[in-house]
Amino acid sequence: MKDTRFDVVVVGAGAAGMTAAATAAAHGLDVIVVEKTGLVGGNTSYSGGMVYVPCNDKMAEAGHPDDFDRMMAYLDAAVPTDDGRAARERFVRRGPEAVRFLEANTAVRLKPVPFYPDYYPEFEGAAEGMRVLEPLAFDAATLGDWFRKLRPPLPEFTILGGMMIAREDIPHFRKMWRSPRSFARATRLVLEYLLQRTRHHRGSRLVLGNALAGRLLKSLLDLGVEIRTDCAVEEVVTRDVRATGLRVRQGDVTYTLHAEKGVILSTGGFSNSAEKRRDWLPDLVSPDSPFAPGSTGDGLDLGVAAGGKVGTDNTNNAYWSPASVYTRKDGRKVVYPHTVTDRGKPGSVVVNAAGRRFTNEAVSYHRFGEALLQGNAETGNLPAWIICDADFIWKYGLGAIIPFTRNLKPYHEAGYLRTAESLPALARKLGIDEAGFAATMERFNADAERGQDTEFHRGEDVYSRYLGDADHRPNPCLAPLRKPPFHAIELTLSDLGTVAGLRTTEDCEVIGADGRPIGGLYAVGNDMQSIMRGRYPGPGITLGPALTFGYLAGLHVAGKEAGS
Repeated sequence: MKDTRFDVVVVGAGAAGMTAAATAAAHGLDVIVVEKTGLVGGNTSYSGGMVYVPCNDKMAEAGHPDDFDRMMAYLDAAVPTDDGRAARERFVRRGPEAVRFLEANTAVRLKPVPFYPDYYPEFEGAAEGMRVLEPLAFDAATLGDWFRKLRPPLPEFTILGGMMIAREDIPHFRKMWRSPRSFARATRLVLEYLLQRTRHHRGSRLVLGNALAGRLLKSLLDLGVEIRTDCAVEEVVTRDVRATGLRVRQGDVTYTLHAEKGVILSTGGFSNSAEKRRDWLPDLVSPDSPFAPGSTGDGLDLGVAAGGKVGTDNTNNAYWSPASVYTRKDGRKVVYPHTVTDRGKPGSVVVNAAGRRFTNEAVSYHRFGEALLQGNAETGNLPAWIICDADFIWKYGLGAIIPFTRNLKPYHEAGYLRTAESLPALARKLGIDEAGFAATMERFNADAERGQDTEFHRGEDVYSRYLGDADHRPNPCLAPLRKPPFHAIELTLSDLGTVAGLRTTEDCEVIGADGRPIGGLYAVGNDMQSIMRGRYPGPGITLGPALTFGYLAGLHVAGKEAGS
């Protein structure tokens, strides 16, 4: 492999990096993307694919226009710090433009989610939906041989060995034995999947984050962007305080990729760096993350070595999610993020070692993670347990256990699922305080019968109700735990992406120690310090800024103005 010249070199093939590459290529630049792992898609491929873009055009087209001042009032309440406010304002103003550009020049197609509330519904300016967009389903067969190079979703988010299910299809699978319409829809999707498996290694109908990653990959291929996988970047080459290329190792060969206009870092943050987790995250945080294995902080190291600085002065240096962890018989460790599938559904409850609830289980995963950190300074509310009865686990599943699972034995053998015939027996098996747990369950079950959570008001705000089951009455989030056996899974505190990242200008240029930008060096995605500074205002606030600032970096490196 010889030294080669390009206009732009992008490090990392996640959403932000691919957006930056597509934007630069669409403006006529010669672009290459180098990816450390053997697969394209990064953390985006594992994600739910939600893209938070307030004031987007699709809101107005649907008759629900957003308002800039209202949106900024909400962000000011949800992210109560002046640090990063200019970047948040830029995000709100330029995000819609980024979506317009991508839909006009790439294979990216997004649609609004009508009902997906902001995560702080009690704050002024909060919306009940439309600010978040999601990718349209994508036919990965159009990728040709590159389909095998697209990182698959987490297996626990698929069924039948590789079938993805869209967010709107989940209720139909739950109701397929009770509703002819749902049965027909679910059956059609399964039959289509079985046909796809005769032609491909997994289902080719992609949804959620895998669809977004697939669409961006298709965009790069269409635009003639070169993509190299299994490339380890050793350093950013600089000259006169300017990034001029990369030293890359591929196998046993090391060579230089010269960048005439810029180097863009987008390696996914540091979720899988044991050292950085130890240095920048609280001791109570689990060492395990559900993020893609390549997210080891390489971009941050490269940026710092080139003269940049990491911003760690955030409310949180990661975005939190409760998670459960176990090892399968094949040796693969499963880290399952408990985001929206179980905590808020009627018939589950979460308690700590004292047997007590400590928060509304139906808050956002980040707010729930913050609650896990509260309480005792040494242990917080950990260990915590999510508990349900037999009806719940059959209907909704629990953690990595999907609904309608008949054989729970593998989960028992792995030590993942604990089961007992009575609630007191379950408390003893878990080692939690029996008296505290008994009092908690007496109150919780009585409240659930009435449909009113007198302790934490679960199901009383619009986001809680979204997380519940709309078909359940009177409270979509509450049902008593009555039917044995009773089940429990231990929850740890994990992350859904990191916040600490390289300090940048409004055009994503990395800022040096002297406070001035390092020419030609950019950081986007989780390699850029999050504009939310460790708060999580709504669904998709990692992917929304990733696409927006990836677009802005691509514009800037191409020397173009807005909308050009």
